[in-house]
Amino acid sequence: MALVRLRNAKGSNASEIEKKIKRGHALRQGSSWRGSRGVVALLLVAVCAGAVATWLYVSSLDDDITETLVSHWESVSPQPRVYSFLCSEDYQNYKRYPGCTPQECGRAVTDAVVTREEAQVLRRLAERGLALAGSEGGASILDLHSGALSMGKQFVNIYRYFGDQLRDVFTQEDFDLYRDVRGRIQAAIAETFGLDPTLMYLTKPTFFSRINSTEARTQHDEYWHAHIDKETYGSFDYTSLLYLSDYGSDFTGGRFIFMDKNANRTVEPRAGRISFFTSGSENLHRVEKVAWGTRYAITVSFTCDPAQGISDPALP
Repeated sequence: MALVRLRNAKGSNASEIEKKIKRGHALRQGSSWRGSRGVVALLLVAVCAGAVATWLYVSSLDDDITETLVSHWESVSPQPRVYSFLCSEDYQNYKRYPGCTPQECGRAVTDAVVTREEAQVLRRLAERGLALAGSEGGASILDLHSGALSMGKQFVNIYRYFGDQLRDVFTQEDFDLYRDVRGRIQAAIAETFGLDPTLMYLTKPTFFSRINSTEARTQHDEYWHAHIDKETYGSFDYTSLLYLSDYGSDFTGGRFIFMDKNANRTVEPRAGRISFFTSGSENLHRVEKVAWGTRYAITVSFTCDPAQGISDPALP
């Protein structure tokens, strides 16, 4: 009997040991899962914190922006989106030209004048031309009228510097499209502001621009400063920008910002989009710094002073 009780005791002890081993395994598994959950939770916190930090950083780049006039995803067609207001006194300091000098000022945006396909052709023109040289900093220009091209920290005249080689870079069709688009922009501005287009003259500087996030090397690279076109270039009466690339996919940053007294208002670039406005202090503006990618555009400017007019460029 004693032997039986001893065996039963041993069996009982073995059973208890097995239970303890199982409980130990369960506890270790539970502890491991709780540890894994802790790691996952920490990772989620880190990701969320990183997202918040990124959002705060991006917001801080232009935290004074309060309103988007036109987003890159919408199409403004067939009629332009027009914002009218009183003109500044800037134009009183210059000779007035009836039928052209601004009487009622404002700004407008349209996607109905230049097609995205035409914008792509003009972008390729700009890419080929700017590939000849380019700035060491973040902003490069190509002016087909004067021939000015960014090269390092200086400018060269492409017509003198490259001569006949340009026929391997540009075609007559390129220049024909450029001239045709310029004429359509002129007509759109005239219709919007009630002008006689024959009294408007293309003026300098009118140029292609390429902007990226490269650090500025000279003052020409610092494109982001606020300015008034009529003060910077006295000949300007109407300024337009034709965008050749898309905000959000080709680049970020680089939005056009009107700095009004009560708010800052932005235009998000879209290939084929034209933004145009009267050039006085009623349209104080700047360009947001490009964060990544490359932004292509053409600045096309008009004057009412025939003495300040320039001709369309011609392929040499």
